[in-house]
Amino acid sequence: MILINELKGKMRAKGYTQERLARELGMSPKTLGNKLNKGIFGSNEIDKMIKILDIKNPIEIFFYE
Repeated sequence: MILINELKGKMRAKGYTQERLARELGMSPKTLGNKLNKGIFGSNEIDKMIKILDIKNPIEIFFYE
């Protein structure tokens, strides 16, 4: 389970909009919005977000139980 609000908080803290993050992930803003709503991302997408947003402890966001 992904903590979407935590992920969005990291986006805001780093100055990213959904549109900007989507571009850097190589997808449309609509696709990113759909993935955020469903909380489903591929491992490559998660890896890119960890690097782009400089997430120090990804387990707390992406692998929450």
